[in-house]
Amino acid sequence: MFFIGSCFIGSLMQYEFFEVNRGATLDAPSIGVPVGARPFRTQLLKWVGNKQRFAHEIASFFPATTGKYFEPFLGSAAVLGTLAPKRALGSDSFGPLIEIWKTLKHEPDKLIEWYGVRLRLCSKIGKERAYEEIKANYNAIPNPADFIFLSRSCYGGVVRFRRDGYMSTPCGPHTPVSVESFTQRVRIWRQRVREAEFERLDYREAMKQAREGDIVYCDPPYSFTQAILYGAQSFNLAELLETIAACKMRGAAVILSIDGSKKSGQFICDIPIPTGLFKREVAVNVGRSMLRRFQRGGDTLENEVVHDRLLLTY
Repeated sequence: MFFIGSCFIGSLMQYEFFEVNRGATLDAPSIGVPVGARPFRTQLLKWVGNKQRFAHEIASFFPATTGKYFEPFLGSAAVLGTLAPKRALGSDSFGPLIEIWKTLKHEPDKLIEWYGVRLRLCSKIGKERAYEEIKANYNAIPNPADFIFLSRSCYGGVVRFRRDGYMSTPCGPHTPVSVESFTQRVRIWRQRVREAEFERLDYREAMKQAREGDIVYCDPPYSFTQAILYGAQSFNLAELLETIAACKMRGAAVILSIDGSKKSGQFICDIPIPTGLFKREVAVNVGRSMLRRFQRGGDTLENEVVHDRLLLTY
């Protein structure tokens, strides 16, 4: 049986409700962190929907456990990097992305070299021309070396794909970080993910591995706002909810990030949620939407403040 969920809790929802503002200090313990996850705002990848600025707030709602941490929609790995867990599996169905994370862990100097070669091309022939050449090369043969540069150079980290896999995001107006800055980011991130394993897996394959005492954090493509992003075109929320229910039956704690409210709370993203699957709901204020700015041609977004919902099975 299904009902329509909302981030304003009414008689249909029996969840606790919290409003979390960016920058808030939360004291609840999290996996692998003795006194709660602390802010970690150094991005390795630019990524639309990146949770980096408030990943510590999300993690502060995780239960204390010595189990394994799973992040089956890895993306920029903001929460995994913030937690720096002792045991973890970061996975995604997107091959070039997972190759970046594997290279970070096992061959960090190669990752730096990939980025440096492409940044030097910008200096040689100009940023926009270099970006288009690198994007064309990526679209001909998808690969992690081109993708690491594109993710840091495209407009707002909006990694937009056509249904056939062609990346279509234009070059961003910003200046890509220097090789020195990127190198520092690689060194910091390698330490934070040194205990994690990375695999190219469908989320269902990854989540099958979760057992009692484990934590699974799901940050899938959002139904209302991210239909243009990689993998979103074929994503099925109902199938994910069934997979979450199976994880819960095995004793794993599952946290789901999902659409909340848009336009400063004026629009509520109603999404069917199985009754009884989640015990609590948390609202996290994530600021203004870079994706909406991209969709609106760079307009200001004073009325586009976004809240994400965290649904917790415990």
